[in-house]
Amino acid sequence: MTSTRRSLLSQASIAAAAGTALGFPMIARAQQNFSWKMTSAYGKGSPFYMEGPGSAIDLAKRIDTMSGGRLKIQVFGAGELIPALEGFDAVRAGTVEMNHANSYFWTGKTFAAQYFTAVPFGLNFQGINGWLYDGGGQQLWNEVYAPFGMVAMPCGNTGVQMTGWFKKEIKTVADLKGLKMRIPGLAGKVYANLGVDVKVLPGGEIFPALERGVIDAAEFVGPFQDRRLGLHKAAKNYYTTGWHEPSTVSELLINKAAWDKLPADLKAIVTNASAACNVISEGWCQKANSDAMEDLIKNQGVIARPLPDDVIKALKVETDKVLAEAIKDPLTKKVHDSYFAFKAKYDRWSEISEEAYHLKVRG
Repeated sequence: MTSTRRSLLSQASIAAAAGTALGFPMIARAQQNFSWKMTSAYGKGSPFYMEGPGSAIDLAKRIDTMSGGRLKIQVFGAGELIPALEGFDAVRAGTVEMNHANSYFWTGKTFAAQYFTAVPFGLNFQGINGWLYDGGGQQLWNEVYAPFGMVAMPCGNTGVQMTGWFKKEIKTVADLKGLKMRIPGLAGKVYANLGVDVKVLPGGEIFPALERGVIDAAEFVGPFQDRRLGLHKAAKNYYTTGWHEPSTVSELLINKAAWDKLPADLKAIVTNASAACNVISEGWCQKANSDAMEDLIKNQGVIARPLPDDVIKALKVETDKVLAEAIKDPLTKKVHDSYFAFKAKYDRWSEISEEAYHLKVRG
């Protein structure tokens, strides 16, 4: 080795040491690679959730591409690594670094989680994004999960969902009493108050249960997803209003210890890829549901109509009761107050913007 080369190497070593001392990460550290596992509450092949634009697999691919392969995420469908609804515990324990699902599955762990998926008679797609990204919702989401050692963020949205499939027509509130229905989240508590026998089933179990009469009604997502499950073959009455899920957020749940090990640029990549999937998935739903609804009505003999007004009013009354009980918990109240304070402002704006536009255009 020549004296010149030794001198250059020595200078480089000194510069690197100085840079590290001043807080600048060394190049080797900046290029560190990570291999993570992501589980899902939904089975492999499920459109929107597992496959297609904005899905869990799409999210993992975007992160891989954007990071230049530095963060690779292996995606597991429901039942492949853990049961469908055990993602919360798996991420908390560090068994996996990520889970892709909906936060209302975890209301048994912390009721406040409900607000970050959907609230009956709550915010629509535009509104929930306003609250999460700019209205303090994201910060509250992480505050709710802090005791469990996790962070979360939105990574998808279905937009307004359908009320669901019913074997018999719903004419009055009395028709709900004794009905066995698959319905998760806060809406399940509301239905239960009106005498519904509420069941929580993973997506893959809904059709056989409805077909065999184990349940009398079922809610899943919307026309495309519901048709794929074959729900129209087991029940023909398809109701709407979207009262229970005016928009439904997909949650990317992340182990906090694993998250803290990522350098800033990879954190930014995960955050921005998730935000992209949030928007892209909702756009996909609009196209897919438009086509599927037309087919269901024209070709599959489905009767689509809104719930009767008196039923909707009764559901609203019970929703208010359930929420009033829930906010006795201080943390839930903090989230609730933030959510509905934002909603009050958003509703006033929406009334003179989105709603006014639709009224004028549609007459």
